[in-house]
Parts: sequence; C-alpha cells; structure tokens
Amino acid sequence: MASDGYLPLFETKSVKGRVIYRPFAVTVFVGICLIWVYRASYVPKRGEDGRWVWFGLLVAELWFGLYWLLAQALRWNQVHRCTFKDRLSQRYENDLPSVDVFVCTADPTIEPPIMVVNTVLSAMAYNYPPEKLSVYLSDDAGSDLTFYALLEASEFAKHWLPYCKKFNVEPRSPAAYFSSVIADPHDASWPKEFMKIKRLYEEMENRIKTTVKLGRISEELLSMHKGFLKWDKYASQGDHDTILQILHDGRDKNIKDTDECGLPTLVYLAREKRPQYHHNFKAGAMNALIRVSSIISNGQILLNVDCDMYSNNSDAIRDALCFFMDEKKGQEIAFVQFPQNYENITKNDLYGNSMTTIAEVEFHGLDGYGGPLYIGSGCFHRRDILCGGLFADDGKSEWKTEKNTKRTESVHELEETSKGLASSTYEQKTQWGKELGLKYGSPVEDVITGLSIQCKGWKSMYFNPVRKAFLGVAPTTLPQVLVQHKRWSEGDFQILFSKYSPAWYALGKISLGLQMGYCRYCLWAPNCLATLYYSIIPSLYLLRGIPLFPQVHIYVCPAVYLH
Repeated sequence: MASDGYLPLFETKSVKGRVIYRPFAVTVFVGICLIWVYRASYVPKRGEDGRWVWFGLLVAELWFGLYWLLAQALRWNQVHRCTFKDRLSQRYENDLPSVDVFVCTADPTIEPPIMVVNTVLSAMAYNYPPEKLSVYLSDDAGSDLTFYALLEASEFAKHWLPYCKKFNVEPRSPAAYFSSVIADPHDASWPKEFMKIKRLYEEMENRIKTTVKLGRISEELLSMHKGFLKWDKYASQGDHDTILQILHDGRDKNIKDTDECGLPTLVYLAREKRPQYHHNFKAGAMNALIRVSSIISNGQILLNVDCDMYSNNSDAIRDALCFFMDEKKGQEIAFVQFPQNYENITKNDLYGNSMTTIAEVEFHGLDGYGGPLYIGSGCFHRRDILCGGLFADDGKSEWKTEKNTKRTESVHELEETSKGLASSTYEQKTQWGKELGLKYGSPVEDVITGLSIQCKGWKSMYFNPVRKAFLGVAPTTLPQVLVQHKRWSEGDFQILFSKYSPAWYALGKISLGLQMGYCRYCLWAPNCLATLYYSIIPSLYLLRGIPLFPQVHIYVCPAVYLH
C-alpha cells in the first residue's frame, strides 16, 4: 500500500529470470561480433572459389545480427500484469462505464452463421450489468442467413444468459460449453436445467444449419421478422443498402430474460456497399460500427473481436477496466490488448499457429516499453481516443457519464437516424480513416492504428490472464497458413515504407525499445531472403568441397607421439 492509502487496480511485475537473461544476451552479442570479425578478416582472394558467396554470407550475417538486436527489445524488459477486480467492484460497481462489443463477420460460407452467433452469445453473457452492455454484429456480407441466425440467437439468449449466471458457466459460448461437458440424458444426477438448455441449443443449431444448407430463407421464416423486408432480389454481397436492425433495445424494460432480468442491447448492421466506392475492408466496417454505436448506445469502452474468437472468460471486461479506471495510471491508457489464443491447435502444432513466442514472450517485452501492438481482435479501446481524443499528462478520465437510457426516440427512429452513418458515401471529405477511427491504406490497419495512438502519447497494456480471455479458430491447412502469414508480413513490410513507418514516424514519440519492436515486425518479410540464402547456398558449396565456415583445428599434445 502506498503512503497515501492508494491501492492500485492493477500491478506490474518484472518477469523472473530477467537478471540471468541479460548477461546471456550480452555473451550472444559478443559471439555475433566475432562471427562478423571472422567473415570480414578471411575474405577469399580474387580468383578463389566462393569469394562472392563469402560476401553474400557476410551480408546475411550482418542482417541476422541486426535483426537479433531489434528482437532484444521484445525480450529485454518483459513485464507481467495482474488485476484486482475485487477492488474495482468495491469502488466502482455502481459507476461502471458502458461497453460496446463489436463482432465482425464478412462471409457466411467461410464463417458459418452458427459459429458467429456463438461468439455473439458469449459476448452477451459477460459478467457485466446488461443495461451497460451492447453487442453489435457487423455483417459485411449483408447475408440474410447470418441475420436469421442472429434472430434465433436473440431468442435463445433469453434462456442462455440466466443459465450462465445461475451456474457460473465457463466458457459462455454454448458450442464450446456443451462440447466440454459430457452429459448422460439417462443419468438422473444431471440437473434438469442442463438438459433443457442443451436441448434448446441443439434445436436452434439444427434450425440454423438447415436454413444455411438450404441457402435461402423459407417463406415461413420470412414472415417471422420485419427485418427480412430489407433484403430484395437485387441485393448482393458487394452491392446493397444499409441494413440496421436493433433486435434487443436495452432501454426497453419489457425485453427480459426468463429470470425477468434485462438483456443487453443487440444490433445487426450491414453497412451500405456499392461497387463504385471502396469499402476499406474490416477497418471500414469498424469505423461504421463506431459511428452507429455512438447514436444507439455510445459505450465509453469498445471491444472488438473476430467472429471466430469467442469469449472464454466472463470477467475479461472487468480485467480491462482495472487498467482504464486505475486512479493514477488509467488516464494514460488508450487500449488493452489480450492475446489471441486458439482452441483447435493440434498436438504438434505443425504450422506454429499457437504463436507462443509472441503471446508469452514478445508482447510482454513490448509491454515493458509502453505497450503492445493493436492486433485487431481481443482489444478494448477507449471510444474518445479512437474518435480523436488528445493526450494530456494531467487528464482525468470521467466514467460517470450517462448512457443513452434517457433517449426518447423509438427503435425505428434510432435505426433511421443511424443508417446514414453507415452509408458508402458518408466518409467522403471527412477525417475518418485518417485522424478518426481505424486507419486506412494497409492490410494491417490495426497495427498502424495502434502505432498512431501511441505516437500521440498514449500507452497500451498487455494482459495475458491464466484463463484465456478469447479462443478462436486457427488455420488448419498449409495454404490457409501461407495466405494468413503473407497478409501479415506483407502488410507490416508496407508500413516500413509508408508515412507511418516506425523508423521515422515514431522517432522521438515512443520509447526506443517500442520503436525497435515495431521495426522488427516490419522486417519480418525481408528476413526470409537472408534465411533462404543461408539455408541453400552453403549446402550447395559443401557438396563441391568448398569450405565457407571456420575449420576446426584439433591441437594434439606432442607428448602423445612419445608413446
């Protein structure tokens, strides 16, 4: 406890073993320097075999050494964070900020609607006051199949949320929960509630899968909800009007679950798309969500997750708020990034999808120098900062602002008012994608968005709890892995030569360690050239009997020959 009685909402600890690692890293660097000295001192003479290959190895070794130096920023100053949710509840339980959760999907074929709604249901079931929680599904495909699945989920939520609260269910994705619990219907010891909720889920799942397999909404289902009238025969994935439907209005006291408790606000959004206007992919969808949600719920904290990344920890929101609402350090924190973890990792993790080094080592190192990168999913943002808020050293965050519960507009009026904010022409001649919202112009818009925020003076936090906050689906085939890695590495490399390059854009604006960390990821793609050269060329010359590495000389004591 501090002398003034202040008890922080989170604690920072240095990683054990740091004292041992640093001397070890110094010895490794000495070895690297000796390799450089050897390569420069024993260059083959003109006309000797391997002269030019020798120079190539020198360049590759210089590259590896410098790349290794940049990587030390990810390992030199690792820290771990721990939160105190009990203190948060004691101080702020009645003044918790409103939270908007954004779930993004773009293709009902690649991202099945049943998977999408499981993620939505897990977000609706957070251990958080429902009147302060809103969940938005952004459907960039504008699919009536996804909308139908969300309709089904909105009804199932009335049973699922009370069940989760009563039995403290983890995880709160129904599919993940039921797959982890093996129930015997003939065993009387199983509670009736479990069998009932499982039956309700299986019925919903069957209806959704049957409709998706059919590929269209039946006439009977079309009469279920007025929202289906928004789809016409001319609508397509890349050409349709804005479709905005508020399925649950958190202000409506008549919308309750089976325990007579309120439900979180639930909104479906398919922003307008036209072939003649660039839609800016996920960044464009996120910016449309930010604008639309500012009218409907205006949550002070925004969480964005991919549709295949369900909530695995119902207290994740409270963990994030421990950083934002800390009385001394919270006002300088812009976003809190959680790691991306996956539930379908194979035993041998053949393609390295777990990314253990990044999640368990490197991001902890970046956190020690001012915060991790924003990696597009599992991240909590402060709305005001994404909307252009400026950093002030003495700034104080105010969390007691009123949520839009006193608005008198009807659901229809809210929908009509908000639609224009998701039109394909709204952002023309505005600062959206430049100074407001997520940045445009890069395949990894999340990285440059996080960098630009940090360059304004804000900090970010990395929180890696024991119980993973989010679990997703990793690529399972080599082509999928290669496409994903190509997108990431290509996007990072583009940043290096853009106006947001950490080499010059971040110079003097963020710590040197964080700048080195960003540069290291930006150089991920070209690192393959030196790696390929070093892997292939020496082997070919070895077959020809041309040495390119130091030869081992064994010293034999002369006394040996006397015997």
